[in-house]
Amino acid sequence: MEYVTATPTDARPTDAPALLDAPLGPLDGRYRAAVAPLAEHLSEAALNRERVRVEVEWLIHLTQTGAVPGLRRLTDDETARLRAVVATFDASSVAEIAATERVTLHDVKAVEYFVKKRMEGTSLADLGEIVHLFCTSEDVNNLAYALMVKGAVEQVWLPAASALVDDVAAMAREHAGAAMLARTHGQPATPTTLGKELAVLAHRLRRQLRRIGRAEYLGKINGATGTFSAHVAGAPATDWPQVSRTFVEQLGLTWNPLTTQIESHDWQAELYADVARFNRILHNLATDVWTYISLGYFAQVRGQGTVGSSTMPHKVNPIRFENAEANLEVSNALLDVLASTLVTSRMQRDLTDSSMQRNVGTAFGHSLLAIDNARKGLAGLDVDAAALARDLDATWEVLGEAVQSVMRVHGLDQPYERLKELTRGRRVDAAAMREFVLGLGLPDDVQQRLLDLTPGTYTGIAADLVTYLDR
Repeated sequence: MEYVTATPTDARPTDAPALLDAPLGPLDGRYRAAVAPLAEHLSEAALNRERVRVEVEWLIHLTQTGAVPGLRRLTDDETARLRAVVATFDASSVAEIAATERVTLHDVKAVEYFVKKRMEGTSLADLGEIVHLFCTSEDVNNLAYALMVKGAVEQVWLPAASALVDDVAAMAREHAGAAMLARTHGQPATPTTLGKELAVLAHRLRRQLRRIGRAEYLGKINGATGTFSAHVAGAPATDWPQVSRTFVEQLGLTWNPLTTQIESHDWQAELYADVARFNRILHNLATDVWTYISLGYFAQVRGQGTVGSSTMPHKVNPIRFENAEANLEVSNALLDVLASTLVTSRMQRDLTDSSMQRNVGTAFGHSLLAIDNARKGLAGLDVDAAALARDLDATWEVLGEAVQSVMRVHGLDQPYERLKELTRGRRVDAAAMREFVLGLGLPDDVQQRLLDLTPGTYTGIAADLVTYLDR
């Protein structure tokens, strides 16, 4: 039997235009503007730029340290010329490397040839074969990826995530005293304040940011199986671990002395797990805010030029929070698989990490897009104080906890059971609750304290707890 594989054009009318240049994914299409800053760090072009940086800096390092006997030192002009190769790296550089790779069928070799070509016909020509000396491809790649991810996290993702948390914290402070009916298990429960609940989320998110801010970015440059074998064969008297360490640390990374051919990627797994945890807490914020919107606690009154529903003109859908949820789920699916697979490599090397790491940008892109959506969603909210008050006034039974606690303190019989009989499965209004309190025989001052209590004032020190965000 003959099997025929359809081509991409088989389903198109013969006169239909080809869409081969159209973006395949949403991050490079409709959402490009929101995630564009990440391309500077986590794109294929950025990977090649950082590979070039590593090759250039390694050459400079070898000459500066005297690691190779007889290797001359570079002049200041030559060092500047080499670093200019990185500084001027652009779209034409990307295209040139891609063209070379079509011949070499090896990406890092194409980068090596790119650097060597810039040295031809200059005073650096005699050092052409020092480019990539003692290196396996993974020596270059692991450092390039560490630089890329470090730059993306510290310069793009963390600032955006921190700004979001600052927004949530500001809302928490603004509404610290806004009494709100709590719902445990979805049921009316001891009142809280809207600000305190937002402060909980801001505190949780900020804690994850501190962990991410302390992340280590590890790197190695020790040869084909991590033994410095070629290094020792070429220059046996050199302290290669010291040369390696100073080079990695010079790049702003943490040196890993014990590796196989690859740097073990454990730091990546740790970082991605922390980012995924931040994402999950943000997902919790999105679902909670969505629910508060559905309860009427938040009014989406800003940006009235938008269309909420294509057929129901009264609607303003909470799409920013729904989009955030979806993008957080995509991000976490990728971050989870990256964290779980990158820590494993068969014996001294397999190539699964190469394909996996190419998805790091997509994982961070969907997280960054979710952060952008959440910030825009929060900026479009106004608190409906009347809705908060209506729900509180309709649930006087939540004072049952307060009343039975006071009864316990003053030694009255069966306080829990008596309040259970009054409140379980029924609505209690102000009159019924006050009538119950008046019949308890409590001391006058205690009785008055309970009579003055309302669902709106039964919030403990919730408003004060918000100040812990600033401690």
